[in-house]
Amino acid sequence: MEIKDEETTAEVAMVVQSRFRRVCVFCGSSHGKKKIYQDAAIELGKELVARNIDLVYGGGSVGLMGLVSQAVHNGGRVIPKTLMPREISGETVGEVKAVSDMHQRKAEMARQSDAFIALPGGYGTLEELLEVIAWAQLGIHDKPVGLLNVDGYYNPLLSFIDKAVEEGFIRPSARHIIVLAPTPKELIEKLEEYSPQHEKVVSKMKWEMEQMSYPQNYDIPRPKEGKMIIEAQRGSRLWISDPKRMESEPVPDFQSEETVNSEISARENANLGLHNHKDQGTSSL
Repeated sequence: MEIKDEETTAEVAMVVQSRFRRVCVFCGSSHGKKKIYQDAAIELGKELVARNIDLVYGGGSVGLMGLVSQAVHNGGRVIPKTLMPREISGETVGEVKAVSDMHQRKAEMARQSDAFIALPGGYGTLEELLEVIAWAQLGIHDKPVGLLNVDGYYNPLLSFIDKAVEEGFIRPSARHIIVLAPTPKELIEKLEEYSPQHEKVVSKMKWEMEQMSYPQNYDIPRPKEGKMIIEAQRGSRLWISDPKRMESEPVPDFQSEETVNSEISARENANLGLHNHKDQGTSSL
């Protein structure tokens, strides 16, 4: 489906003032089986243009992604190198910014955006949507997250979330994070009125660390003698995981770095002594 320039130009005739400069859009790289999904993507693009809002998204030129980008003539673009070969198949629109990996892609998209909107999509769309919802729940950002529920597409997901609230896995107070509407115009109007209910937003440093998916207290040493020991402080516990044994050992009480390093060295020395003993036994034969 193509969009004629004159159609989009007509939509720009009257610009509505918005509180947002840029909105990040998550959506599928496929068109979907129903024409209504394509219509919603085009309508969303036109609504963004009408409100003078720039677009930030994954950078694809196919599927619903391509339809949104075609409808937005002045938008920001974030295109990760990992997606370029498979998703770019046409003339790109707006600023093209290559990033190194998926983590940086999401971090850059979130950093540049004032709000998030998810259209129908698959695994990738769900992963991006749920991550920004989780960040909002943690207070990492206070940006509104909108779900464009075209033709009830996301009803099963909403039922799951309601079930999680009912069973105590999601706090009732966190249910408000998702702003829901069936049409782009109604959704953006609701997003404009959104007021976060977080007590505070964490520091920028933690925001950057969380975006890159590396907790501040994570330490991953390089492999040594064919074994990697991963240490991560989780609350008041220190977990030492040895992939070679495929199991984790929780240390009941938090220990200092010196104590932990001493225990790790002792374990490695014990293993080394065992190997030396075997070698000596072999050489004596």
